[in-house]
Amino acid sequence: MKYDVIIVGAGPSGIFTALEMVRQKSSKKVLIIEKGRAIDKRHCPKEETRSCVYCKPYCDITTGFSGAGAFSDGKLSLSYEVGGDLPDKIGSDQAQQFIDYTDGIYLEYGADTKVEGVENSGEVKEIRKKAIEAGLKLVDCPIRHLGTEKAQEIYLKLQHTLLEAGVEIRFHTMVKDFIIEEGKAKAVIIADAKTKKEEETLLSDRIIVATGRKGADWLQEMCLKHNINHSAGTVDIGVRVEVRNEIMERVNDVLYESKLIGYPAPFKNKVRTFCQNPGGFVSQENYDNDLAIVNGHSYKDRKSSNTNLAILSSHNFSHPFNQPIQYGKKVAELVNMLGNGKILVQRYGDILDGKRTWQHELQQSNVRPTLPDAIAGDLASAIPYRPLLNILNFIKAMDIVVPGFASRETLLYGPEIKFYSNKINLDENFQTNIKGLYCLGDSSGWTRGLMMASVMGVLMARGLEG
Repeated sequence: MKYDVIIVGAGPSGIFTALEMVRQKSSKKVLIIEKGRAIDKRHCPKEETRSCVYCKPYCDITTGFSGAGAFSDGKLSLSYEVGGDLPDKIGSDQAQQFIDYTDGIYLEYGADTKVEGVENSGEVKEIRKKAIEAGLKLVDCPIRHLGTEKAQEIYLKLQHTLLEAGVEIRFHTMVKDFIIEEGKAKAVIIADAKTKKEEETLLSDRIIVATGRKGADWLQEMCLKHNINHSAGTVDIGVRVEVRNEIMERVNDVLYESKLIGYPAPFKNKVRTFCQNPGGFVSQENYDNDLAIVNGHSYKDRKSSNTNLAILSSHNFSHPFNQPIQYGKKVAELVNMLGNGKILVQRYGDILDGKRTWQHELQQSNVRPTLPDAIAGDLASAIPYRPLLNILNFIKAMDIVVPGFASRETLLYGPEIKFYSNKINLDENFQTNIKGLYCLGDSSGWTRGLMMASVMGVLMARGLEG
């Protein structure tokens, strides 16, 4: 089989590459290869079981059409200042121009017209004053909140558009390897995602890797095997914090999502908030080797009494160790070990007291966990000293901005690890040092999040048609 373009991965960057080609009336024969299922076939049994059943061969929360995006809280960051380093490559003006263009596509497919964080300028100034007092930086970023359930509806419409336009999508299929000859991409070797057998070779001179964070490990293997130029990226070690809505009420109403960055003493590592979910629910994602990772969801119509958000401490490694993905996995494995394979939850006050949290103590608190099968335990016995101290000191600073945030009964869930891919060396057309092999989205290490990954897909399509 010969295709003009093969896209590996049906996350936002892969989807928007194919979609923009359709919109540009391309005549090219396009194939998308996706390890998971079609979006209308994805389903998490936890909705019925109330406990993770560790689905095989992959987790439907992280794998399938639209990637983890379909089952996330569905936020589109509408500023070039948020979402990774793509503006460094293409320029901030062009990045903003294509954010606006891509946002228009999401609106066409049913995204909420309301933009959060663009009103109440006086109140934003007051929050910024408090942030400055705390030694934190408030990043202004308008947010379009799709909502977990609405995001799935939007991506289902996008899936229908691609299929109706003749884009071929092979679900439940994995790419095992590339065929590269004389520095040029020639083909991919695919197999059934469950059995990993029934291998087949598909030919193409243009292969686009868009595997997202989920494919970070696999892409690293490919880089080493085929000498694809890359550099070690960042790993974020963190927790998901959960408080009552009353604590976050002002920030939720004014900004919806407060993007705060600090460099707390003594280590001065970058620490930031991420993925704030007013009235949201703490959730679990599973990676292929059964790593249980915590995340958060926020629905349009279904609300809880709590707000959750991530606090992430960023770490880079160079010499003699430069494997950030493996480091993050080891931290996650240790936390999972203490939780017997489950997500751990601990009260902030218990960490300060040097004690673990017990299950019965959670029932006595104002903050009731929204992740029903989280196990009360001791995060401090698993998360390394440096990132944990960064997180604790950041929480103290947050208490100045949001009084009550550092309450003793504030819940910390772990592990929340962001496995960003190694940063792939790309030219202005997103091509690697292998001719005809391109890399997009979060898998490239250049973007973080739905919007910027989608933008990179649009730009990729324009380059192919240019």
